[in-house]
Amino acid sequence: MTGPRARKPTGPRMTIPTRLVLRAMLAEPTREMCGLQICTAAGLRSGTIHPILARLEGLGWLESRWEAAVPTEEGRPRRRYYELTRDGAERARIALAQATTSTSTLDLNPRPAGGLI
Repeated sequence: MTGPRARKPTGPRMTIPTRLVLRAMLAEPTREMCGLQICTAAGLRSGTIHPILARLEGLGWLESRWEAAVPTEEGRPRRRYYELTRDGAERARIALAQATTSTSTLDLNPRPAGGLI
């Protein structure tokens, strides 16, 4: 296929939840965080962040690993830890800056109904 649809995306859609996840991870870009820590830092639910994390990992923006602990000994499910790659941290900073710039250029001044100025 050719044309605009054939282009491979260079980054994720910068939805508000994606921005929140990236900001949470960029707060300490070299720190590994488990999903629960990211949920708490981003203020989002697990079902929202995990698809975002999977997309970011698929793009090479972050890496993940399962913890070595045995879940039954810990009395909880096994945790997966996520960390931004060096390239991913840089791309995340750029994407967040561009997303902020694009929304700040919108004309958000409400006008009264009826077209009156």
